[in-house]
Amino acid sequence: MNMTVTSRLAAPASSSDAPGKTATPPAPRSVPQALLRGAMGCCPACGARGMFPRYLKVTPACAQCGEELYHHRADDAPPYATILVVGHVVVPLMVLVEELFSPPLGVHMALWLPLTLVLCLALLPLLKGMLVNLQWALRMHGFDPASVEYEPMAAAESAPQKAAARP
Repeated sequence: MNMTVTSRLAAPASSSDAPGKTATPPAPRSVPQALLRGAMGCCPACGARGMFPRYLKVTPACAQCGEELYHHRADDAPPYATILVVGHVVVPLMVLVEELFSPPLGVHMALWLPLTLVLCLALLPLLKGMLVNLQWALRMHGFDPASVEYEPMAAAESAPQKAAARP
């Protein structure tokens, strides 16, 4: 039977959703706790470190508790948030220094370009972790097993990737 998204939304997800039976709502997830754990690069469910095995690569599942994290849809939001935060820090400081000291252009370049680069590189993983954990806390993009967007992780995705042997 070919079902559209609309009919899948209207259809009962499981036998517990049948008429006459009440489905228990899922336990609430703490948004502040998830954001704090995301800022530290920790799993939103258990708080274990290691959400990022590389700079911005999110691990498919937590090694400690097994919480699936591959559902996240961070996309362009972390860079936009980083630009917003860094811009609101650097631009007022730049204007303040210009008004108080009027340094030459070379001093501005030597001061603000490295500061902007360091702030962007430092805040990007922090904000990405917060966004992924926010999606988890709000059960967005498949983080809710009862959701239409939920897709179980395939066995090939859950197995650790082995590096190809080089001759």
